[in-house]
Amino acid sequence: MSDGDVSECVRNDDVSCWVSNGDIGRCGLGKGEIIYKSRGTPPGSPTEKTCRCVVPSGSNMNALASPNKVLVTDLASVVKSVPSNFIRPISDRPNLTPVLRASSIPLIDLQGLDGPHHSSLVQHIGEACKSDGFFLVKNHGIPENVVNNMLRVAREFFRLPESERLKDYSDDPSKAIRLSTSFNIKTEKVANWRDFLRLHCYPLEDYVNEWPAFPPDFRKEVAEYCTRVRRLALRLLEAISESLGLDSGYINKSVGEHGQHMALNYYPPCPEPDLTYGLPGHTDHNLITILLQDDVPGLQILRNGQWTAINPIPNTFIVNIGDQMQVLSNDRYKSVIHRAVVNCSKERISIPTFYCPAPQSLIAPAPELVDHPHKPALYTKFTYNEYYREFWNRGLTTNNCLDLFRLAPT
Repeated sequence: MSDGDVSECVRNDDVSCWVSNGDIGRCGLGKGEIIYKSRGTPPGSPTEKTCRCVVPSGSNMNALASPNKVLVTDLASVVKSVPSNFIRPISDRPNLTPVLRASSIPLIDLQGLDGPHHSSLVQHIGEACKSDGFFLVKNHGIPENVVNNMLRVAREFFRLPESERLKDYSDDPSKAIRLSTSFNIKTEKVANWRDFLRLHCYPLEDYVNEWPAFPPDFRKEVAEYCTRVRRLALRLLEAISESLGLDSGYINKSVGEHGQHMALNYYPPCPEPDLTYGLPGHTDHNLITILLQDDVPGLQILRNGQWTAINPIPNTFIVNIGDQMQVLSNDRYKSVIHRAVVNCSKERISIPTFYCPAPQSLIAPAPELVDHPHKPALYTKFTYNEYYREFWNRGLTTNNCLDLFRLAPT
């Protein structure tokens, strides 16, 4: 057995595993901290350090250990079963409850948003934000070739050699450009079947030269896409602001110098998709999200207490309300829990663009939407930076981070 393999273990319900080399890293069994022990150290000695992992009776411990791959993209190509650090507790698996299939969410044609149908479209957008928190848009002004090129370079990036991709790898969430895996590998207890490339996009000139240099046209195509999506986001924010009875520029003005970043999410085929998630249920921390996805289903939203699959529709974007919009609207519009599931046969790419307040922006319900005593402010004031820090540290959870900032009823 080579250094780094499980060299000695005591089998019972809780298993103490001893690794022969002393390197520190992710526990192969997916629970606790790394285990290490110098060769020849007797059990129980002060220098011995162990990791206690729950292992099902009869399991092969070496089979449970993950191959030494940093990214799921590379792990997926060498495993025939899901490593245990990806396996969700039985009470939190994708197949726990039935999923409604191919349900529709409001589809809004933006073609008339700047014309005579402006008022009715604003009303429809408001109704969608209130009833669903998710809606589709078509005739959005982003050419089909721009969308197709964005999906193409995303797919080509994740098909680059492992050594080339790892040049952009980091587990530091403060980095504006980074390739990583799961969500927050430093704090989460169960990993997610996802890799992602995070790119800050605005101001574009501040970041574009830090983006990956390969594929060769990556920067050109992504820059064009980012610029187009930003225009769409600004149009939507104006319409949402109006739908709340506010001035069309209220939201844009209230959140300071807006941030824009995106994630290129890659979900490889998974040998046991019923045991894990691409991303578990969560809400988005930002103002609004504009989602581009390929033709492979995977998005599900929690609608009326039941998980509902939202299948891709060509030439549309999915728009969803984020936590900051819920606060600004004083709960008129809701940030909705959603998740990403994986499948065993096809890779999936999704590209959300997150439109965010400036870090030091003060977030609070719009004064025009507060009416004492009939509709008091439901949230305390906070900066977006405070909120994001809490969101990141908590990890993805169906327990909404907004509850930390909610005022107690008076």
